[in-house]
Amino acid sequence: MDKKIVIKGMNKFYGRKQVLFDIDLTIGQGMFGLLGRNGAGKTTLMKTIAALQPKKSGEITVCGVPVKEAAKIRSMTGYLPQDFSMYPNMRTDEALDYLGALSGIPAAERKKRVGSLLKKVNLYNDRSKKIKQLSGGMKRRLGIAQALLHDPEVLIVDEPTAGLDPEERIRFRNLLCETAEERIVILSTHIVGDVESTCENIAIMDEGRILWHGTVSELIENARGHIYTANIEKRYMAQIKKEYIVTGMVSQAEYTTVTIVSDSEPDLPNAVLTEPDIEGAYMYCLRSNGCDMKGGDE
Repeated sequence: MDKKIVIKGMNKFYGRKQVLFDIDLTIGQGMFGLLGRNGAGKTTLMKTIAALQPKKSGEITVCGVPVKEAAKIRSMTGYLPQDFSMYPNMRTDEALDYLGALSGIPAAERKKRVGSLLKKVNLYNDRSKKIKQLSGGMKRRLGIAQALLHDPEVLIVDEPTAGLDPEERIRFRNLLCETAEERIVILSTHIVGDVESTCENIAIMDEGRILWHGTVSELIENARGHIYTANIEKRYMAQIKKEYIVTGMVSQAEYTTVTIVSDSEPDLPNAVLTEPDIEGAYMYCLRSNGCDMKGGDE
């Protein structure tokens, strides 16, 4: 089986409003990061790939299967939405077993898979807990277990670490990386650090368009020569924020050391070029593509 997702010239409308524009993207095996602000179109794109909603035009194939074969696509795709919820009064293992039954998995196979997946997501010792007793991070890990229940070729996760504490976020990212060793895993997020820690290949979306795709190192290289640091008197900080995209600030007595994105050398005292990080590179990508840097809503 050809383990890749190929999207060519895909467009999507909600009524008369176009929300995805000429999407061209190839996603191979392993972790793939889909990075973009709230409202960029990430969730719409992922639901279309997973055959949960139709496209208007263009082509999508998942491991060689056209997305119009919706039943087959859904059988080979696991999807964890941002607002994942399960039956709160069910036990953890009971809920997974029930979902497996709905998917037509035989009882003996369900029992084997449920135990194995609960161990994989580090919830086996909590299998008797009711879902309403689980923490936010535990519920997200349970969500991965349900998405993997039918052993899919593709796993799609939407904003999975939003609201998690640092320890749980690291645990969840490690789980995704382990899962991606034998699957295509698409991680959709607006949290740049999640992509930096897990993905080699990424795409950046904004307002329904793919602005950039490639490797993380290529994205950083693209921003070289456009990231500066400078020491600014605190009384000038409000003006600096109006004139530049500020990606970092460190307060030091009377001064603040700022990191900014700029197309050319800024007219600031002591401004020096600095090595870009992924966050600065991401902001430069948005800026260089003419994006409204005031943000948006999903």
